[in-house]
Amino acid sequence: QVSLVESGGGLVQPGGSLSLSCATSRGTFSNYVMGWFRQAPGKEREFVATVSWKGDRTYYADFAKGRSTISRDNAKNTVDLQMDSMTPEDTAVYYCAARFAFRGVGTTAEEYEFWGQGTQVTVSS
Repeated sequence: QVSLVESGGGLVQPGGSLSLSCATSRGTFSNYVMGWFRQAPGKEREFVATVSWKGDRTYYADFAKGRSTISRDNAKNTVDLQMDSMTPEDTAVYYCAARFAFRGVGTTAEEYEFWGQGTQVTVSS
């Protein structure tokens, strides 16, 4: 019903910043709560941040709080993630995800119905 494609991944130096974008299509973007998740090898997929359908409410994981910003542009059908002060512990595949807005915001992977293919982010010097 909706497709999601992440971009912006790659190599980031320790202390540097991450800027990701997720483009959507084949759906009514404002119908969805949007979220970002990440998954490192051998670890479970973990919540990073989410933004309400209107963009007026945001929630962050503890490790992301204070150094991250999630935002959406309902005119462009995109959701972005900015994360500062990156460390090697932030190395993971980052995923964009969508959840029907009537269900409210979600902070676990199982609450999201639609997923992008993921983009690799490697933090290394």
